[in-house]
Amino acid sequence: MAAEKLTARRPTSEDDILVVEGLRKAFGGLMAVVDYDLRLARGEIIGLIGPNGAGKTTVINMMSGLETPTRGKVYFAGRSIGHWRAQKIARLGLARTFQNLRLFGDYDARDNVVVALLKKHHYNVVEAVLGGPRFREAKRGLHEEADALLHRVGLGGDGDVAAEALPYGKQRRLEIARALALEPRLLLLDEPAAGMVDEEQQDLAALLRALRDEGLTVLIVDHNIRFLLSVVDRVQVMNYGELIAEGEPADVVADPRVIEAYLGTDPEGSTPEGSDFEDSDLEQADD
Repeated sequence: MAAEKLTARRPTSEDDILVVEGLRKAFGGLMAVVDYDLRLARGEIIGLIGPNGAGKTTVINMMSGLETPTRGKVYFAGRSIGHWRAQKIARLGLARTFQNLRLFGDYDARDNVVVALLKKHHYNVVEAVLGGPRFREAKRGLHEEADALLHRVGLGGDGDVAAEALPYGKQRRLEIARALALEPRLLLLDEPAAGMVDEEQQDLAALLRALRDEGLTVLIVDHNIRFLLSVVDRVQVMNYGELIAEGEPADVVADPRVIEAYLGTDPEGSTPEGSDFEDSDLEQADD
């Protein structure tokens, strides 16, 4: 057991909360991710972008335990987690949202968050459903904690509204509240701005910056490049499973490899006429 604990540790910079080295994922004969690397500092917001089929969701699935890497290493908070199950990784402090909403539609917003809080406080779900004495005693505190999380993400007045009745943008915020209920150190967001109007996107960007200032680390996959560039400290770009660019947002969107990946080139190697790689061009890319 002692040797096992020793090999699960890795000396990293104290600033690194996530380190990924040479990550690969093969599905049969298809190589979905090839030698992906990342060092993510505590309190940083990074964006991961790329055209359809680039491998972005596969990467965060491997980080969060939904997919097992074919090869490579994932270290979170100094622990090797590449072959851990998702629940164990979540308990260590890594939470995520999904591109497809995973809410309890007929539960109100408050109870959606309470379900997530049950995991954090280790309540038995059956006991909660049956209203056991231990849960009845804690119920008021759970509701207060859920209301505080809803207020934190801008849903303070929506606690009694059924999740399925909320506008799509608010449903996205509710998913973030559920993820925050686990008190994560790292939050992976898959398309958090989907379905949001401009004002909602600005509010979400402000929320994410506030969470970053509180010490939370965030990795975002999103196709709304205007939103993404307004909030991230650094951007990575994938194409055909490979990392093709990384750096500050302004530098990355001017990279010829990134322009070609999104917009293509003509036979003579120039970008199509009129394609100056505007934010609006990238917003049209699909995952």
